[in-house]
Amino acid sequence: MFIRSKFTELITEPASGDYEGAEACMHTCSTQRGTIGNECRLPFLMLLCVLVPLTSQAPGQTYAPPPPPEQPSDYGKVVIENYSSNTGLGPVVFDHWLHRSKFTCRLCHVDLGFAMQANGTGIAASSIREGRYCGACHDGKRLFEGKTIFGSCSAESNGKECNRCHSLGKRGARKYHYWAFTSKFPKGVYSVDWEAAESEGRIKPVDSLEGIPVKRVPIPTADDFSIKADLPWVHPILFSHEKHARWNGCELCHREIFPAAPKKTVQNSMFLHIEGRYCGACHGKVAFPLNNCSQCHPRGSI
Repeated sequence: MFIRSKFTELITEPASGDYEGAEACMHTCSTQRGTIGNECRLPFLMLLCVLVPLTSQAPGQTYAPPPPPEQPSDYGKVVIENYSSNTGLGPVVFDHWLHRSKFTCRLCHVDLGFAMQANGTGIAASSIREGRYCGACHDGKRLFEGKTIFGSCSAESNGKECNRCHSLGKRGARKYHYWAFTSKFPKGVYSVDWEAAESEGRIKPVDSLEGIPVKRVPIPTADDFSIKADLPWVHPILFSHEKHARWNGCELCHREIFPAAPKKTVQNSMFLHIEGRYCGACHGKVAFPLNNCSQCHPRGSI
């Protein structure tokens, strides 16, 4: 009861301009280190950071995002089962953490046409053999970092490589393991700090593939800007077009996720992000979780 009452007090009572309580929460949740992969191990504080009164819906109600998976290796994991159940191979497990360390999001979701929703792309063995989707890389011929990328669904493999993709529930089927693979990457609140890894040169995501003739019209990167939060005790958001353009380009966000509209006309909000709209299309699924408050609402941005 004490914890709940103190949370309610901090959420509903701070005076306009009083950032002390919220600032302490954001700072703690962004710097506290736990015992597993530098993950923030303070679930109540993580929830406190993002509890938002829905005054327009029902006064006094709150809406908070679910916590990320216990294991960071499961964050962004996509289980693909379009046709696998008919083959006896089992579902495919796609690890975002492995692929995002090598390729930009834009390359896969724009040039190669992968949908942003799990099982939203009609991936089949036949389309892979034609060089589409996964087959753009996994053809047994393409080289990456001096190594040949194994061919998936190819007749030449004779089924030897099937378990590397169709690995759900199969021990020892995966070649790369999260903790060993990311051991030298900079860590943040929730395991790998991907932005820092890219900035430090630990990873160099590829943004184009030879043989994929996608014509791109250069789009000037828009300026960074600040978004004022609706709550007086929440720091403004500092949105960087430059940082997002490195991974997404402009095409991934505009116009399907964010409409091409004048500033301040798109009424996005925290609860819409939690529902998977706007920023929530990536954050809370693959990009850093929405629970990491100060990553978007940094201290000193007021």
